[in-house]
Amino acid sequence: MTEIPPSPPPSPPHRSDFEGDYRPAGDAPLDPVNARVEPADVAYLMKLSDALNTTLDLKTLLNRTSELVRAVIHYRIFAILLVNDRTHELHMRFQIGHTPEIERMRLPVGKGVVGQVALTRQPVLLNDVTTDEHYISANPEVRSELAVPLIAKNRLIGVMDLESTEVGYFRPDHLRVLTLTASRIAQAIENARLYARVSRQAQQLEVLNEIAVELASILELGPLLERVGQLLRRLIDYQMFTIMLLDEKGETLITRYAWRFGYAHAPLRRLPVNSGLVGVAVREWRFVNVPDVTKDPRYLPMNEETRSELVVPLFYKGRIIGVLDLEHTRTHFFTEEHERVLTTLGAQVAIAIENARLYQAVHAQERQLERDIAMAREVQLRLLPSEAPSHPHAEMAVRFLPARTIGGDLYDFVDYGPGRTAIVLGDVSGKAAPAALFAALVSGIMRAAAAHAPEPAQMLALLNNALQERKLDSQYVTMLFAVWNDEDQTLTVANSGAVQPVFCRSGQSVTVKAEGFPLGLFPDVTYEELHVATQPGDAIVFVSDGILDAENENEEMYGEERLSGLLCAHRGQPALAIADAILEDVARFQGAKDRFDDETIIVLRVR
Repeated sequence: MTEIPPSPPPSPPHRSDFEGDYRPAGDAPLDPVNARVEPADVAYLMKLSDALNTTLDLKTLLNRTSELVRAVIHYRIFAILLVNDRTHELHMRFQIGHTPEIERMRLPVGKGVVGQVALTRQPVLLNDVTTDEHYISANPEVRSELAVPLIAKNRLIGVMDLESTEVGYFRPDHLRVLTLTASRIAQAIENARLYARVSRQAQQLEVLNEIAVELASILELGPLLERVGQLLRRLIDYQMFTIMLLDEKGETLITRYAWRFGYAHAPLRRLPVNSGLVGVAVREWRFVNVPDVTKDPRYLPMNEETRSELVVPLFYKGRIIGVLDLEHTRTHFFTEEHERVLTTLGAQVAIAIENARLYQAVHAQERQLERDIAMAREVQLRLLPSEAPSHPHAEMAVRFLPARTIGGDLYDFVDYGPGRTAIVLGDVSGKAAPAALFAALVSGIMRAAAAHAPEPAQMLALLNNALQERKLDSQYVTMLFAVWNDEDQTLTVANSGAVQPVFCRSGQSVTVKAEGFPLGLFPDVTYEELHVATQPGDAIVFVSDGILDAENENEEMYGEERLSGLLCAHRGQPALAIADAILEDVARFQGAKDRFDDETIIVLRVR
């Protein structure tokens, strides 16, 4: 054991329960394993066990151990060194009579007297340390040493070491007593460490839960990343910390937040994913724990103080979005426990980052919509198709008349591939700008989803789920979604509470009885589909409720009967002429009565 200059003798300890009760059984052979256990030894060990079993606090336990040993051996220098299983080094966990410099030392297993005891698992009694080749002299006054291994369940956990300034101070009976004592002390230490580990894990889980709740409430990316760095210090006492996020192409890691020795800074640093330890974590989809970066050729020397580094990838929905990079000036600083904690925390951080990104994207869209509201009329007209598409077997036409400057109705014709067109007619609750804004939102979501050409019922379900995520009080939309297939002249219709289409053939009209809940009101709604086979000369009209509910001065409503009659009367005309005829007839019916709702008409005529 490394020695130090002698310290003043410590004040006598308070009288132990062992003082006056235990007397060594006399000098015994230097073979503690086969030594005979005397009755006094049994009594001593029983009292020892009782004393050690009264606490699970490691610091208290080690202090009590020193008192118990002093009761039988009046040492001057005492230490308990524990083994680090990762580094295979002994570090001083408790000591009396050593200087702070010696206390901070790390002693490899096999080096020095205590290192040899740890390596061989055999106790050592040196009457004169100057005669031993393994002895490391740090205190020239030390002359004798007694060291025993601490073994619990056949596992070495440390060494108990006593030193004296007198030659031949320690006797064989001292060795025998310490050897008998060591296993009890080792087991008590192991129990205390296990208890401390379980308590620490419980505290970590509580802190992780608090962190997850707090991170979920931060929706700005900059403040979020800064708070991650602050909260992480509650779990790991790192010295350098960086959050790097992948660019859109997934080829470059960009530093978004960095912390160095108490100060936050974010240097503009970009690293390709094929370089550095952070690149290894991204490429191999795993955390990287390097105990000594000076011995790892993959390390890029960014900070000359760094000795150990831990990189944890951030996963979100099966992809990596970035890394957490922790560094320390001490080698072998980051442990398996740190890895477990950061793996759990990393999942929460990744979700929080993506939530903040999505929030920023949505917020940017909202700001854009707010800027455009001054030109809402023009924007709405630009969003609505200027003309209806045409097919070899069908022609389509549309007429739209808003009740105010900005309307709440929406319609669209979406290309669904060769020979297929989706016909969309919706009505948003409310009027004017709020309705138009919501209509633009619905139209945007629908256009995005239409890229995958879902069937009508599936499209309505997708829209309903999307609006549930953006739920606004009293806001919903009714919609007809139909797909015309020009190859077989069929129409597939799904409805979410809109006015049912009217179908006319050979002068006879029927209503396409498609029904469903409005979009945005209820979660997890499914919708039915109806398939309509057409013939040449058939005409189908889709209208908003502003047509059927239009009132005249006598408060009579236009109604479906008038609409059906007019459709069948004009079914031989072009689709646009039919739409104009309906709109003119509604205007005549209303007379001087003000329109209170948007009026939209879409006509499909089979050639």
